[in-house]
Parts: sequence; C-alpha cells; structure tokens
Amino acid sequence: MNRRDALGRVALLLGGTVVGAELFLSGCKNAPDKNIGAGGTNFSNDDIAYFDEIAETILPATDTPGAKEAKVGAFWATIVKDCYTEADQKVFLDGMKKLNDACQQKNSKSYMESTPEQRHDLLVALDKEQKDYMAAKKKDDPSHYFRMMKELTLWGYFTSEPGATKALRYVQIPGKYVGCIDYKKGDKAWATT
Repeated sequence: MNRRDALGRVALLLGGTVVGAELFLSGCKNAPDKNIGAGGTNFSNDDIAYFDEIAETILPATDTPGAKEAKVGAFWATIVKDCYTEADQKVFLDGMKKLNDACQQKNSKSYMESTPEQRHDLLVALDKEQKDYMAAKKKDDPSHYFRMMKELTLWGYFTSEPGATKALRYVQIPGKYVGCIDYKKGDKAWATT
C-alpha cells in the first residue's frame, strides 16, 4: 500500500480529511525559522513520551501491539514539525497544554501522572468535545486539537510496521491479483492491496 492510499483510508475512518496530509503528500517541509513557540516544534524526548501515552490511550495494546509500540509519538512529532502549517502547529501546541491542563483540573495531576482509567475518561470527554466542535465549526475554523491527535494516532499506527503487519492482514510480496476475496466476519482488514 502506498502512503496516499493509507492516508485516504485513515481519512475515511475519520470521516473527512487529515490535517497536514496535503503537505505530507507534496513533500513540503516547513522552514525551520517558521516554527512557533518558545521551543518551536523541536519536540523533546519528554514530549514524545507524552505523545506516546496519549496515543496508547487512544489505541491501547490488546492482542495486537498498541500505539506506543508502533512509536506513534515520534511520528506525531515529525508530521507536526514537517507537514503542519504554522496555524495548525499553533493549534496542536496549544492543545498539548490544554489537554494537560484539563487533566490537572479533572484529576489534580498531570496526564503523565494519571492512571490509565483517568486518562481514558479524560480522552472520552475530549472526544465528545471535538465532535461537537467539528459539527459546529465554520469552513475556515481550525480543526480541534484532539481531532488532530486522533488523526495522527490512526495514521501513524496503521502505516507503521506493527500496525500494518499485526493489526491488519499483510502479505509482503503478494502473488497474482485476486479482485474478489471472501471476507469472513471477524477477519482483519488488509494492509496491502
């Protein structure tokens, strides 16, 4: 599967477009001097660990690897730095702080200090908030930061080796083209076409 197909599938899962996708597909890279904020988008190892924990709460390990094993946090950092517009970077960076502040307010501790159950409950509430926001937003309004995080998690996970080979069915070098393959209830989706 090529990246364009994978991105299309992720967008289909989310019911729309993926923020940063056009820049990613065109190969554009934001100029280093356009990065915003005190630290810009030069994310630290602590930031990536924070991203991994958010992504793992969204896609936890079950009988297949979770988002953390797929190194989705590092994927987030790369896409936000290289593919997001300056405006989307600002929404994302502000969202990092908003998510942690919401956790602090709800649980009296940071996201990283919270239990898995507290993290889950917070993200469920943020998911409802982003759905309401996206339903009411105007065309030129930015995406909700939590929607960006969900998009990045799905995109990063299902294009990673663990996501494509363990969560989906994968054939590295498929044989002949077979246009119609029976699907049995409970079968994994195909990572290759």
